[in-house]
Amino acid sequence: MTILVTGATGNVGSNVVEQLVNRGADVRALVRDPAKASLPAGVEVVQGDLLDVDSLRGAMKGVSTLFLLNGVVADEFTQALIALNVAREAKIERIVYLSVIHSDVYVNVPHFAGKFGVERMIEQMGLSATILRPAYYMDNEITIKDVITGYGVYPMPIGDKGLAMIDARDIGEIAALELVRREQSPAPLPLTRINLVGPDTLTGASAAAIWSEVLGREIAYPGNDTAGFEQNMRQFMPAWMAYDMRLMAERFVSDGMLPEAGDVDRLTTLLGRPLRTYREYVAQIAG
Repeated sequence: MTILVTGATGNVGSNVVEQLVNRGADVRALVRDPAKASLPAGVEVVQGDLLDVDSLRGAMKGVSTLFLLNGVVADEFTQALIALNVAREAKIERIVYLSVIHSDVYVNVPHFAGKFGVERMIEQMGLSATILRPAYYMDNEITIKDVITGYGVYPMPIGDKGLAMIDARDIGEIAALELVRREQSPAPLPLTRINLVGPDTLTGASAAAIWSEVLGREIAYPGNDTAGFEQNMRQFMPAWMAYDMRLMAERFVSDGMLPEAGDVDRLTTLLGRPLRTYREYVAQIAG
């Protein structure tokens, strides 16, 4: 049967597709513009949108398992609910949903609260699903690399509590493993939640220290200026999204993103190898 992947051209989604193809899965990718989709050979590409019910119905025809990934957009919550309702209508009983860690804690952060609402729908409607809850993506560091190397500062206000950052490649592989596990199960499996975390818990100061070691020069951590962070974000994203990011950063500072006991061991066992470290990732993108 077929596994449908949404968000297939993004950072996580493309890793999911690649991992599924490597495992011999029959993969269908839902994309807005097939002409711009660069996906592995053998992947069936279908055009559609998560708000276009007709295209969703077509994309889900003959699908046995769904990977649902929604981008951070103003109507993310509506997109997810529509997709899950169409999947239910299509009798898809095997689902992996990409949520976020602490979605039930960061209740004032719009894209976290929206994901928690989706989790509630999955649970209350009895959908058979794995809910993946990733922490902060190491891959976000790509967007600040030039600031770090050019100005000698680590600009993300991630605070002193710590974030268990995870590599998107690890997220993609874990998601693929869960999709295959559900796909190959003779019967739908019960609901499960998995925190996706990295092996290290990084503070602003410790992240800056790792950059300092990798680059061989001092990188400073200027502190937790979330208001300044919002203003910087407004230069290349809508005001509502920049404010959403500020609210998230404020929760980084007040709460952190800490793993629960056993999270790292569970993921290491699932992957059959160690999780990628922040130091390894920084060394990779620093060149």
